[in-house]
Order: sequence, then structure tokens, then C-alpha cells
Amino acid sequence: MAEKIGFIGLGIMGRPMAINLMKAGYEVHCYDLFQDAVKRVTDAGAKAAASPADVARAAEIIITMVQDGPQAEQAIMGKDGVLDGAAKGKLVIDMSSIAPSVSQKLGKACAAKGVGFLDGPVSGGEPGAINATLAIMVGGNASDFERAKPVFEKLGKSSVLCGGYGAGQVVKLANQIVVGLNILAVAEAMTLAQKAGVNPETVFEAIKGGLAGSNVMNAKGPMMFNRNFQPGFRIELHYKDINNAMQAAREMQVPLQATANLQQILTSLMLSGDGKHDHSAIVKFVEKQAGVEVKKT
Repeated sequence: MAEKIGFIGLGIMGRPMAINLMKAGYEVHCYDLFQDAVKRVTDAGAKAAASPADVARAAEIIITMVQDGPQAEQAIMGKDGVLDGAAKGKLVIDMSSIAPSVSQKLGKACAAKGVGFLDGPVSGGEPGAINATLAIMVGGNASDFERAKPVFEKLGKSSVLCGGYGAGQVVKLANQIVVGLNILAVAEAMTLAQKAGVNPETVFEAIKGGLAGSNVMNAKGPMMFNRNFQPGFRIELHYKDINNAMQAAREMQVPLQATANLQQILTSLMLSGDGKHDHSAIVKFVEKQAGVEVKKT
């Protein structure tokens, strides 16, 4: 019989993930600070819990999907948190995107109570969460990973064990650096084309089959020239991830010059009120500097 799943954090990513687990036949016990979020998941068949500790009492595998490190620490280590209710032998999987050092702290706290721990951040945004096509990057030990694999298979198209506690978070930060800088490169290319009087859609069609082509350009280029900034992954979330990347870089004394520039661009976009837009709206920063608007003609 499949293990019972606890799910804490039912936002834009957590809600469809929990629903996909129920569709796969898992019994899901859920918790969120916001009752309307809980209701949307209990309406789909989940069982509500009064606290993260109650989730941990009811389930064998407990997943957290929250905003950032402080929220993950509170959900797992805080008063009435997961570790207040988790018995020895249970498994905690934090699928939030947080700093690697926080994941290491959480892993050690779980191990001290005889509770398994994996950090399992994801890539794919809301569409990936809805369609169960997430890429899952995992840190922890091999036995816990093997135990979690059947769950991961219902949430994503791939899951890779990357190393010990925090390794999944390191890989997620690497992913976010590559994605963010790729979006910025596409934005600069499209803005240059627009300023030169060349249709950016034509540029996209001309270069997408060559070395410049990428999944990022295929997904985000059309959003730019179609002026569609409805979020698949919001700027405010990418901003949080890049801040975590820069924090990790400072801790390890690694100079990340291009990433530092991206951090400043995202900061500017946050201050201009674009945080809720898709990260393809990075183009708005470049457009403002150039005095043009990227759009197909």
C-alpha cells in the first residue's frame, strides 16, 4: 500500500502537486496558513490538518513547499512544526527553493530525531506543477531518495540525486542562474533587433534552430514579442532564487559577476512593480534603457 503523504504549502506550486498525488492514488493530508488554499485541496479529496505537526502525525512522507528558508524552518523546526509530530522513520521532503545552508540545517535537525530528509527543489514553474512534468533536483541519502522516487514520478518527468543535504538546492540555484541569464540574453537580442527596425519574431524564427536556440528562448521569446507576461514563473520568485545564489556565492567566496548584474536587474523590476509578472518581463528593463518596446510587426 502506498505511503500516506503530508503536504504543507498549497500555493501556486503546492496545490497542483498535491492534487496530482491524489490523482495517482495517494492519501494526502494537507496544511496551509490560508484556509482558502486548504479548501481548494480538500475539495479535491485531501484531508485537512490543524498544523504541520498534525500533518506529520498522519503521514509517512511529509512534503513542504513554501516560500523561502525562514518559512521552511518554521514549518519543519518551529512550534507545532513537522518535527514536533514526526516519529522516527518518517521522511521529510522540502521541495521549496531555499539556500543550501538552510537545507543542511534542516537535514541535521531531522537526522537528530531519526527522521529522513531530502531537499528536492523543482524546475518547471506552474505549468510543470500542473502537468506533473517538473524536474526535481535532490539532496540527501540514497535510501531516502529511493523511498521517495515513486512520489517524485507522480510529480515530475525527472528526479536526480545530486549529493548530500543541500546539493539539490545548489543545483536549483545553478539552474536559475542559467535560466535567468538566458532570458536576459534573449531580451537584449530582441531589443537590439527592435531598435534596428527588424521584426523580433523574425529574429526568433531565424535563430531558434541554430546554436542560439534553447528551451528558454522557445518559451520566453514569443512571450516577449507577444507582450504576454502572465506568469508561469514570477519575477519575484526568480529574484528570491538569485538572492539565494548570491548568498551562497558569498559564503563560498565565488565571484558571480553576470549573476550579480542579473540580481540588480531583478531588483529594479521588483521596485517598478513587475514582481508578479513572468520572468520574461526581464525584457522590460532592457527596453526601458533602449527606449523601445519589443513587439512583432
